[in-house]
Amino acid sequence: MGLIGILFGLALLIWLALRGWSVLLLAPAAALIAAAFAGEPLLASWTQTFMFSAATFLAQFFPLFLLGALFGKLMDDSGSVSAIAGFLRARLGERHAMLAVVLAGAVVTYGGVSLFVAFFVLVPMAQEVFRAAAIPRRLMPAAIALGTSTFTMSALPGTPAIQNAIPMPFFGTTPFAAPGLGIIASAIMLGFGLWWLARAERAARRRGEGYGADGAAAPSAADDLRVRELATTAREFDPAEIHRGRHSETAPSIVRAALPLVVVIGVNLLMSLLVLPRLDFAFLAEERWGAISLPAVAGVWSVVTALACAIATLIAVNWRHLPAKRASMDAGANASVLPAVSVASLVGFGAVVAALPAFDAVRDWVLSIEGGPLVSLAVATNVLAALTGSASGGLTIALDALGTTYMQIAAQTGINPALMHRVAVIGSGTLDSLPHNGAVVTLLALCGLSHRESYVDIVMVAIVGAIIALVAVIMLGSALGSF
Repeated sequence: MGLIGILFGLALLIWLALRGWSVLLLAPAAALIAAAFAGEPLLASWTQTFMFSAATFLAQFFPLFLLGALFGKLMDDSGSVSAIAGFLRARLGERHAMLAVVLAGAVVTYGGVSLFVAFFVLVPMAQEVFRAAAIPRRLMPAAIALGTSTFTMSALPGTPAIQNAIPMPFFGTTPFAAPGLGIIASAIMLGFGLWWLARAERAARRRGEGYGADGAAAPSAADDLRVRELATTAREFDPAEIHRGRHSETAPSIVRAALPLVVVIGVNLLMSLLVLPRLDFAFLAEERWGAISLPAVAGVWSVVTALACAIATLIAVNWRHLPAKRASMDAGANASVLPAVSVASLVGFGAVVAALPAFDAVRDWVLSIEGGPLVSLAVATNVLAALTGSASGGLTIALDALGTTYMQIAAQTGINPALMHRVAVIGSGTLDSLPHNGAVVTLLALCGLSHRESYVDIVMVAIVGAIIALVAVIMLGSALGSF
C-alpha cells in the first residue's frame, strides 16, 4: 500500500500542477496522501517532516534565489541585458543570426542573469534578427533554450545557476566541480545544438520557408497564471514581476553592461579556489553555527558573495540607468519568493516520500541499476526532474533522499564527489525539459508558438544534446576520474 500511495500522490501532484494548480497546495496534499496510504501520522508528516525539509532547503538556498532574482531584475531594468544582446547582434550580423541569439543567452545566464529575465529580452531580439535573416521563427525557442537552459545551467564550471549550487552542501564541492568534464560537456551540448539548428535552417531554406507571421504579443505571457505556476517551480524568477519597476530609457555602454557579469565569474572563482580555503573557519564546528564543516557551506558562500559584489558593481556603474532603484529592487526581491517556496514545497514532498518504509524498495531499485553509482545517480536525477518538471526540485529531492548514500558509496569506491556533483547537475538538466516544464511553456508563450510547431527542436538541443554530454561525462569520469 505504501508504494501505491507514493505513486498516487506523485500522479496527483503532476496532473494538477500541469493544469495550473499551485504547488504550494499540491505538494503537502500529495505528501499527506502518500503518508495516509502508508499508515503514517499525518500531522507529524506535515509539520515535522515536510516543513522541516522545506525550511532546511530555504535556509540553505534562499539567499541564492534572492540575490539571483535581484541581480537579474537590475540587469534588465538598467538595460544591460539588452545592451549585451544588441552588441552581439551587431557584431555577428544577419549571417550569424542563430549564433548571435545562442551566445547572447549563454553570456547573460552564465553571468548570473535569471533565465526568465533573459527570455523577455532575447525573444524580441530573436524576432528581429530571425526576420531580417529569413529564418523560420519556429526555431527561435530552440535557439534561446540552447543558450540559456543547457550548458550554462548544468555544465559550464562556476555557473551561478541554482542547479549547480544544490549538490554543494551534499558533496562538499564548489561551483567549479569537475571543471574539465564540465567544459567537455558544455562543448558537446553547444556543438550538437548548433549543428542541429544549422541543419534545420538549411532544410527550411531549401523548402523556401521564410520567417512567417508573428504570434501573440510577448508580454502577455507574464500575465498568464498557468504559465506563472509552472514557471515558478522550474526556475528562480517569478515572471509576474518582470514588468514591475522601471526600465532605463537608454542602454549603458557594453563595458558597463558586461562588467557585473565579469564580477560574478571572477569573484566566484576567487572565493571558491583562493579566499575561503585560506581562511580559518574552525568556529563553524561550534553548535551555535550548526556544527558543520566549511565544505558544507563554502560553495553557497562563494556564489552569494559573487552575486552581492556584482549587484553593488551594477548599481555603482549604472546608477543613471536605474531610474526607479527601489521599485526595481523590490520587484527583484519579490520575484524570488514564490519560486523558492515552490521548490521548497517539492522538496518537502520528497522528504515525506523518502521517510516512508516503502521508499526503501525505490532506493534499492535505483542503487541496483546496472552501470554503477554514476549511472544510477544520473537516472535518479533524470527521472525526478522529468516528473516534477523542475531541475532544481528533482535534483534536491534526489539528493535529499540519496545524497548520504552516494557519499558513502563515493568513500567506499574512491569516486571523487566532484564527479558525482557534475553528473547529478547535468542529469537534472536533461529530461526536465519535457513539455510540462515551466521554462518551456513560458518560452513558447513568449514566442507566440505552440509545442507542435517548436517542441521537436527544443527536444534536440535541450534534451538529446544534454543526454549525449551526460553519457560522455559518465564514460570519461568512470575511466579517468574527475578532472
